[in-house]
Amino acid sequence: MSVLVYIENVEGTFKKSAFEAVSYAKAVADLAGQDIIALSIGQVEESELNKIGTYGVSNVVTVNTDQLGQFVNQAYASVIAEVAKSKNASTVILSNTFSGKGLAPRIAAKLSAALGAAATALPTVDGNKWQIKRTVFSSKAIATEELSADKRVISLSPNAFEVKENPVSVSVENFQPNVAGSDLSTVIKDIVRATDKVSLPEAEIVVSAGRGLKGPENWGMVEELAEILGAATACSKPVSDAGWRPHSEHVGQTGIAVSPNLYIAIGISGAIQHLAGVSASKTIVVINKDPEAPFFKVADYGIVGDAFEVIPQLIEAFKAYKNS
Repeated sequence: MSVLVYIENVEGTFKKSAFEAVSYAKAVADLAGQDIIALSIGQVEESELNKIGTYGVSNVVTVNTDQLGQFVNQAYASVIAEVAKSKNASTVILSNTFSGKGLAPRIAAKLSAALGAAATALPTVDGNKWQIKRTVFSSKAIATEELSADKRVISLSPNAFEVKENPVSVSVENFQPNVAGSDLSTVIKDIVRATDKVSLPEAEIVVSAGRGLKGPENWGMVEELAEILGAATACSKPVSDAGWRPHSEHVGQTGIAVSPNLYIAIGISGAIQHLAGVSASKTIVVINKDPEAPFFKVADYGIVGDAFEVIPQLIEAFKAYKNS
């Protein structure tokens, strides 16, 4: 038996979420006493594939065909299931990214496997009974789920598991899958990405702002603070609805759910809908001139003050720190 980890690439490059999945899969394989195999689909250079060895995986399978140059949900799921069967994998692990959320249930169905979605910790293993933990009710509670099937598919929440280095030499194996025409009935021709920005779901730091900024013309200081911190920028729903910021930056119950190590909320009152999408953040810092703002009740640190005075001071302080 083995553990198969699917490593998602973005335009031929592996991101942090992929290394998290590999580190998690290596820990799971060690826990279960099984071998680990990594799978890459798409056009990825061998030098990039070799990076996987940094995290303790020596066997990398690569599928590189013209048909699969762009992500195709059904086709990728079929390929991952095919490789899992050929490698006698009882466990398939992948990151719970936008793509992973669509892949995981399809892979589970193809393998007749149990599905553990959005895991936040290593499983508890007792023979064929595996228990995983994940957050539920907008991260207000933790659920423990038992996967009792002979095979299982587990998706890992981004930023839930620390990347761990354990360098080994890598052996790359090419795999030629049988791609059915029906799996390619819907093909993505092009994906447009905001390559100059940090991806919100994967960001370790998020700087977010709300209506307290008074208008889109004042977002420069938010972007400057985010740039200094290497953070992603986000906003509340009223801000995106007003057209101040793109909807792709809207975090909350009806937007993107984030789980960064640090979430900085500027001029956001903290409505329940917004908190639902950010409560999984490890540390929350709130800046608001209203001392009664609901956000302060869930904040780890709070600053009562005018954002137009506080943010410039923070920017200067971070600049001074970095220069020192």
